[in-house]
Amino acid sequence: GTKDASARVLKRKLSGRAKRKAGADPSSVDLEKVANIIVDQSLKDCVFSKEAGRICYTIIQAESKQVGQSIFRRSLLNRLQQEYKDREELRARSPQAWICYVTFICNIFDYLRVNNMPMMALVNPVYECLFRLAQPDSLKKEEEVDCLVLQLHRIGEQLEKMNSQPMDELFSLLRDGFLLEEGLSSLSQLLLLEIIEFRAADWKMTDAAQKYYYSEVTD
Repeated sequence: GTKDASARVLKRKLSGRAKRKAGADPSSVDLEKVANIIVDQSLKDCVFSKEAGRICYTIIQAESKQVGQSIFRRSLLNRLQQEYKDREELRARSPQAWICYVTFICNIFDYLRVNNMPMMALVNPVYECLFRLAQPDSLKKEEEVDCLVLQLHRIGEQLEKMNSQPMDELFSLLRDGFLLEEGLSSLSQLLLLEIIEFRAADWKMTDAAQKYYYSEVTD
């Protein structure tokens, strides 16, 4: 009846819209605006920030097929740099947006490649974000410790390959925090110990560690 008719009309409209989009010139898309929308959404939504790297990688791959085009990549990196400069204000204004930003920049580092290598331009900003999460005031916040450990699981090994000295310094801070810092929750202590052991085992999780840490977390 009416429902079926409405569904058919909606389907026709969507189909027409898809055809018009398919026929449009890809170069007419405002890629700077797209980059800003992706960053804005990533700062609001931590689930999206974990997937955004893949989306950006796909757009950059498509863009690179148009000779001399790097509008999206340039706009994305400019925006990341701008947010990076204001990171303390971002953290003070919205701890959630700060965690989303760290997740996003680490995700971009994980996905974006130049000559099959991570982007050197992102190494220092990523390290600085991780160092910020390793400061005493951050270690007292479970969300920030959780974010730090997740990022190190994801990109720690490739980040260390790009520049190992800051990783040694970062883990020195984490060990000090674990041993000396008062006011850490038991979950934060567990997460820190787990990541310290994970790196000590060459960025691999041993079966014994998996059983110990993840049975502790679920208990």
